[in-house]
Amino acid sequence: MRRLFLTITALLLTAGCSIAGNDDADGKTTVTFRLWDEQVATAYEQSFAAFEKTHPEITVDVQVVPWADYWTKLPADVAAGTAADIFWTNTSNFGLYADNGHLLPVDVSGDWTKSVVDLYTRGGKLWGVPQLWDSIALYYNKDLVTKAGVDPAALTWDPSRPDDPFRAALRRLTADGAGRHPGEAGFDPKDITTYGFNAALDQQAIMWDFVGSNGGTWQTGDAFTFADQPKTAQAVQYVVDLINKEHVAPSAADTNTNSDKALQLFTQGRIALFQSGPYHLKAVHDGAGFPWGIAPLLDGPAGRVGVVHGVAAVASARTAHKEATTEVLKWIGSADGQRPIAAGGYAFPGVTSVQPAFVDHWRQRGVDLQPFLDSAGGTTFPAPVGPRVGSGGTAYAPVLQQVFLGQLGVVDGLRKAQNAGNEAMKG
Repeated sequence: MRRLFLTITALLLTAGCSIAGNDDADGKTTVTFRLWDEQVATAYEQSFAAFEKTHPEITVDVQVVPWADYWTKLPADVAAGTAADIFWTNTSNFGLYADNGHLLPVDVSGDWTKSVVDLYTRGGKLWGVPQLWDSIALYYNKDLVTKAGVDPAALTWDPSRPDDPFRAALRRLTADGAGRHPGEAGFDPKDITTYGFNAALDQQAIMWDFVGSNGGTWQTGDAFTFADQPKTAQAVQYVVDLINKEHVAPSAADTNTNSDKALQLFTQGRIALFQSGPYHLKAVHDGAGFPWGIAPLLDGPAGRVGVVHGVAAVASARTAHKEATTEVLKWIGSADGQRPIAAGGYAFPGVTSVQPAFVDHWRQRGVDLQPFLDSAGGTTFPAPVGPRVGSGGTAYAPVLQQVFLGQLGVVDGLRKAQNAGNEAMKG
């Protein structure tokens, strides 16, 4: 992965006021910082404790708002001018705030992961300080793949081949209560004890990776165009067939509305191959009672292509404490500021020079993270961006759920989903 070796030089500040941060009676300035992850908040508490030793005039108040409430509370607070001085955002939501003048543009940055910098660059300006990132690779159950004679590092897929190697491998890895495999006489798809793969409507970990690996696209400019791409439809059909036709993945009835279902099945030893990101490392490490490893993404018609996503910290344009907010942003964009995130094993940090601390944390626990690094450094598939892409995704999600349940054909479903998503993005 390429690096940017820059230092924070300035923030282009705009006028405004806010009640988010307060001046304390003892003369200190309180800067509020909001995120949605309780575990990473622990790392920030450690980071800000060090920051406050060198900046005794500033106190940072870390506020955790759970993901389930985050994107409901944030728009209301931004509109009311009561948003935190600094808050986490993702690519689906920052564009609207940037375009409407709610954020301070950052003029520009540090030793940061370039792909995350690119994600938060809009209109020629950087709008957020990269905090962490993730890519996608393939967790595997060593016992199950060994028993089936499957090499997870050498898997390839091709939807145009009747003898597609990945489908063949998944059949060997899938078994019903009597030990029969899909395609064998008597196999019972209603009594599957071990699944081959976690095919599901998980856009970041599954669907977009297959689309990219097949040479498809999802978005052009700020509009969804996935229904117009035959390669995209072919890839989605392939994933849906793994569930409903091949019976090598859990039912969409179980995974559509429970994003943790596949993770639970994997840690229970009931899924052999679990395609996901480093955000599940701790859950797998703590929950799996069997030997496991991490392999590269599947090699498809367009190669190994995965999604790289990142979280950034953005500053409210209405902060009443611009100088203090600037100092905090500088800190959380520095190696010292992000070291607790990496060394604690929470996530790949946005600052590239401290990424080895994250890798070392897991190496000491017998886990090699190289497949995630290779995925991020190879050909990647862009997560959707745009001022209203979050609303668009929310609008098309129910349609795609029907597709994965087999209630709606892929071609018709993608067209219906695209229309719904683009209509919602008109505002």
